[in-house]
Amino acid sequence: MSDTAYIPRLKGHYDAVIRDSLLNEFNYTNPMQIPRLDKVVLNMGVGAAVQDSKKVNVALEELSLISGQRAVITRAKKSIAGFKLREGMPIGVKVTLRQARMYEFIDRLVNVALPRVRDFRGLSAKSFDGNGNYAMGLKEHIVFPEIDYDKVDTFWGLDVVICTTAKTDDEARALLRGFNFPLVD
Repeated sequence: MSDTAYIPRLKGHYDAVIRDSLLNEFNYTNPMQIPRLDKVVLNMGVGAAVQDSKKVNVALEELSLISGQRAVITRAKKSIAGFKLREGMPIGVKVTLRQARMYEFIDRLVNVALPRVRDFRGLSAKSFDGNGNYAMGLKEHIVFPEIDYDKVDTFWGLDVVICTTAKTDDEARALLRGFNFPLVD
């Protein structure tokens, strides 16, 4: 293995450009106050898993392909008779990305997946939670190039939550715009 560590393209862009622009825009006194990306959480709800438990395994494999990291199965915490759901039944899959995989995923999301979304007009700038975290959803997971369209039998939605260290939504909005997120007001 070589002595130089691999640095994702967006991490290098953050260190070279975004940090300085945020420092100037918000006048931070300490460099540790500058917001940065903390983690990205991907979640797929598989409602059809109540009838067919094999669908969870298919979703698990596809989310693992999209994220580049092994996903985990989420299970029901409560029984809900109306949904024929029992406690402990598998109902979805999720994965948490940090460090290099997080930057690689955001790079693919912004530059490859979002442009492939049908009738895409940008992401809502109102989807912040008040603490600097951004949540968005995709109706179909097939916009990612890792998924072979011909082998997919079910389209699932994908929830993407981007957690930052920003204290306010304005700081987080400026951070995400630095990563070329297509936010529209």
